[in-house]
Amino acid sequence: MSQDEHDDGQRRAEAWWQNAIIDMAPGKIALRGHPIEDLIGNVSFPQMIWMMTRGSMPSADEAKLLEAALVASVDHGPQAPSIAIARMTASCGVGLNNAMASGINALGDVHGGAGQQCVEMLHDLRQAAHNDGVTDPQAVAWYLDHRPGQSSKYLPGFGHRFHPIDPRAPRLMALVDHAINAGTVDGHFKSLALALEAELAKRKGKPIPMNIDGATAVIYAELGFAPALARGIFCLSRAVGILAHAWEESEAGTRNKGP
Repeated sequence: MSQDEHDDGQRRAEAWWQNAIIDMAPGKIALRGHPIEDLIGNVSFPQMIWMMTRGSMPSADEAKLLEAALVASVDHGPQAPSIAIARMTASCGVGLNNAMASGINALGDVHGGAGQQCVEMLHDLRQAAHNDGVTDPQAVAWYLDHRPGQSSKYLPGFGHRFHPIDPRAPRLMALVDHAINAGTVDGHFKSLALALEAELAKRKGKPIPMNIDGATAVIYAELGFAPALARGIFCLSRAVGILAHAWEESEAGTRNKGP
């Protein structure tokens, strides 16, 4: 191979992997155009998540609201499959990364996906309200009558099998209210979620309160995150709990822990 052919191959390989996220060369690391040395010590982890996934830097208030959602979703105990699997895996003699990967891989449509599904639902409701020029309660009533899979007794983001009132949701909604008052978000997705909550209570004859998935879905939707990113961000949050449980289990010296 000639030098020209070698150089051409290298240029094509570099072009193949070129992307908008990182520019790296000897002595240089730039993320979304920001030198890494300028980010270190000046940017919080929630700001970094936002910047890496969306390409822009959030305001301090936006990052604070995102951080609240991240903190709220860290753990829900070993009855959650992702945590149980991580603890069992940690007792099998593998490393923490293996235990964490096993737990995170359990986060699917049934366990871990309700936040994404709720964001999708809120987007559908907002689109319906906008297109038809109806109120939020009218859009909600129509949606509940015509939504795909309406035979299911589960509505993502509402109700909880353990908590009559999920203790995380009211606190998160209070922080959303603060963000609305500060002009950080416009509050329409929160309004739709509350309209859903009210319509469900009317139809069921009892309260079906918003849960953690609904509350964080409101935050992700208000902040402009795509529905699929809601699940990805939840995985980042729950990874902290998974790590803590896997570490505790590995330190306990348990062997072959079963279900």
